[in-house]
Amino acid sequence: MSFFEALILGLVQGLTEFLPISSSAHVQIAQQLMNLSELSKPQLTAFIATIQLGTELAVVSYFIKDIVRIGSSWLGWSIKPKSTMTSDTKLGWLIIIGTLPVLVLGLAFRDFIENDVRNLWVIAYTLIGFGILLGLADFFGRKTKEIKDLNFSHGMLFGFGQALALVPGVSRSGGTITVGLMLGYTRQAAARYSFLLAIPAVLGSGLFQFFSSVVDLSQDLLVATMVATIASGVVGLSVIHFLLKYLQRGSFLPFVIWRVGVGVWLLVMLTSGALTA
Repeated sequence: MSFFEALILGLVQGLTEFLPISSSAHVQIAQQLMNLSELSKPQLTAFIATIQLGTELAVVSYFIKDIVRIGSSWLGWSIKPKSTMTSDTKLGWLIIIGTLPVLVLGLAFRDFIENDVRNLWVIAYTLIGFGILLGLADFFGRKTKEIKDLNFSHGMLFGFGQALALVPGVSRSGGTITVGLMLGYTRQAAARYSFLLAIPAVLGSGLFQFFSSVVDLSQDLLVATMVATIASGVVGLSVIHFLLKYLQRGSFLPFVIWRVGVGVWLLVMLTSGALTA
């Protein structure tokens, strides 16, 4: 993988990580279009997980004040429990609880995810199916609840929405946002909580994948991965700003159209033999 190819993949990751269109799907599609066949499926999985660290550093940077406030409140309550929780303490517990499904399922099905479902046929169908689901949730959702209205049962449901993204093409933000809209949360609230919820899961996954695979990566591939990680972080920060501002008035319809369009295009390309799964 050349520096230019790594840069392209990093840009794709940064552009798509926070939009509900699946960054892993778009990175794999880009990898196929650039004919980077020298990357095995485990290497691609490790590459994607590592460059996600760049986008997660972006979201940490964007939400740093929230993270410090929530973390200090949760830590203070944990050291000296009080009868009542503050909203920040509660949010800290909700993020922990919401992380459990993706942690348990990710570890339990790691080999299956890395070697069996990471193909373009699966991605095509999940892009279309979960795109339509996002559109329905956005259209019919009441969109009246804010983050302060979160409870522990909703926190667990958000967590299962995030865990759906273990299947390529679902989208981490897309899964959690869809669940949030179904539960009646506003577009902005669902998106903001989606970003906060993803931090421990993606940082943990990225670091685990990196340290478990770094010994098997050549020096060139390792350097290329670092280039892509930096690029994804810089672009990702801009996308967060854009999406949260856009959701003040805009709907998820453009992303639904994009998902379905890319999914249908993939099916055509795979059926014609122009792309291989």
